[in-house]
Amino acid sequence: MEPLHMTEFGSDRYLEKFNQSQANSAPPAAPTPGLSQSQFILPSRGSNFPEADAPPVKSGDQKRSEKRGFGFFKNKFHGKTSSAAPSSTEHPEQPPSSAHLATARRSLPFDQLFAALPNELQVEIIASLPLSDVLNLRLASRSLHALVSLNEAPITRYHLDHHVPAYAKRLFPAPEGVALNFHYLCGIWHRLHVAAKLSYLICEWVSKDIFIRNTEDKKREFAPQRERMRRRLIPKLFTLFHFFETYRKLHLKYIAQHGYGLDKTPYTVNPIEAEILAMYDDRTLFHVHEIFPLVMASFDRRLRPPSYVGRVERSLRGYIRDKPAEEVHVAILCLGGLREVEKIWEVKGYNTRLAAVDSWYSSVAREPAPEPEAKKRRAMLGLKRKKSSLALGKTTSHDSLSASRGAGTAGVARGKQPESMVFSTSLAAGMPMGPLSKEESKLLLPDLPKIQKIWSETAEAMILDRKIVERPSDIRRNAQIFVDLISENAPEDEDQWLYGTIAPDSVRPNVEAIEDPVE
Repeated sequence: MEPLHMTEFGSDRYLEKFNQSQANSAPPAAPTPGLSQSQFILPSRGSNFPEADAPPVKSGDQKRSEKRGFGFFKNKFHGKTSSAAPSSTEHPEQPPSSAHLATARRSLPFDQLFAALPNELQVEIIASLPLSDVLNLRLASRSLHALVSLNEAPITRYHLDHHVPAYAKRLFPAPEGVALNFHYLCGIWHRLHVAAKLSYLICEWVSKDIFIRNTEDKKREFAPQRERMRRRLIPKLFTLFHFFETYRKLHLKYIAQHGYGLDKTPYTVNPIEAEILAMYDDRTLFHVHEIFPLVMASFDRRLRPPSYVGRVERSLRGYIRDKPAEEVHVAILCLGGLREVEKIWEVKGYNTRLAAVDSWYSSVAREPAPEPEAKKRRAMLGLKRKKSSLALGKTTSHDSLSASRGAGTAGVARGKQPESMVFSTSLAAGMPMGPLSKEESKLLLPDLPKIQKIWSETAEAMILDRKIVERPSDIRRNAQIFVDLISENAPEDEDQWLYGTIAPDSVRPNVEAIEDPVE
């Protein structure tokens, strides 16, 4: 068989030879006992993956009896109870038998049976629910709100032990001296959601543009490789979320301590990046450094026009604007983080996407987004650019939601009574890497680094300093990275290193939470 390098990368012949070499290679090692094949779950109900021991299909009566959902909690804690089971009156002088007691117990509704349990058992039952159900359960009644809120620590501990990957707890360890709460747990899940969604979007772009899997048959054939690539990108993107979140925090701290920013500091290695990268072990630093160009290239491609055939076609389609200026691109990464990258990525339509970028940058800089240095092109044939709804001054739902959240938080700071009960819980602190204030944005914007210097220079210098590799040429790039991402043969300790020694069957990827139609 011809070697892989003799065939064009990403072609049908290349993938055919790649799969053949995978089949001829040594069989993969047996899975480590105690480890599950699927290692990751998002806190949302439902999954597209069939369970091995699926319960039998329920009858219509059973389905109607289960439609009450959490209604039994409301009936119990609002004083509404079901009619009691009819008691036997034939022999009132005799005490009820055990059979009669069992029948009466079975006839009681579930809310009464649940309320009769000790508080410790109630908390264990609630902790075994998905996180989304635990949070929604607080809205059923005041009593349940108090029960869940007062037991945040044991519920959070249960989810950390059973559902949170090991790499997430390494980057965001539990705070010392403070009781565990939902804000810490939901913060980790928020970052995992963003990493999983971005991993899916990047894999879609790679499959379509790099491997040219643009037909249904080719997509179906490439599905196993795409799933392996998506799963292996999630921990690396989660690490990048931690990098940009910590960078923004330390950058503000650096300016507050020195009174000036990095633009007035002489250095050979970015001191802020060096402090963050020192938190990562050798394996994490090396693997994230290898896929960092892929992440940057995929997002940069999303901000460029979808066609380069010619000016006439671009004018006909309305793609007459170039990609945003470099400082806008850097601001999205360093100030908005991967959450903002994901939001912009999901906007459909090139003109609408650029309008969303302009709207976000104007809200941060309080001024219109700068135009790129390239010469502005005029429309051909007298056709003008299509105007999107965002360009006409309409704000997105996210902007209005952020404004409402900011108003509510400001009201609490001024001593006003919060409108929602959520502001009296630990979740009032807000999501990770939330919007910056006007003063903070004004400090960071003029001091942001060049896009070519983010991560790459500092990480490569640290990799060579730690002797992870001997030469820069030993760092895998381009085609080698894609082969490693889609390869079936993975290191034996990969799952244990990423997810820990405890990986129950309930931990599995939830495709429903991340699969949205994209352009």
